Amino acid sequence: MVDILNCTGRSTEKAVLEQLDDKDAELAETVRNQMFVFDDIANLTDRDIQTILREVDTKDLAVGLKGGSEKLQNRIFKNVSDRVAALIKLEMQYSGPTRMSDVEEVQLRIMKTVRQLEKSGSITIVRGDSGDVYV
Repeated sequence: MVDILNCTGRSTEKAVLEQLDDKDAELAETVRNQMFVFDDIANLTDRDIQTILREVDTKDLAVGLKGGSEKLQNRIFKNVSDRVAALIKLEMQYSGPTRMSDVEEVQLRIMKTVRQLEKSGSITIVRGDSGDVYV
């Protein structure tokens, strides 16, 4: 179930987990703890974030961050040069409104890259709700 939900958009993921909460809250929590979603990138080490950023197109990053948490945006901007951060912010600001389905599609593409990097051993993902942020 975790693998399937990790390949869906946030709205689908949220709907499935809410329904699962109604039927079996303990199972829903177990699934949440095993998932790694777009905003969880903020919990990775600076080194891992930088590895991801080298593999992701800047325009994709700008679109994906439109739907990302403020915490994630801050972590990303901390791990790029001031010039690149300014370019991403400008792209986010001047690209206009973006459909959530388009944002989710880009986020899924970024997450596919993240999973490939994890599979190759280039980054380490700690799953679960440990609350730890590595810097």
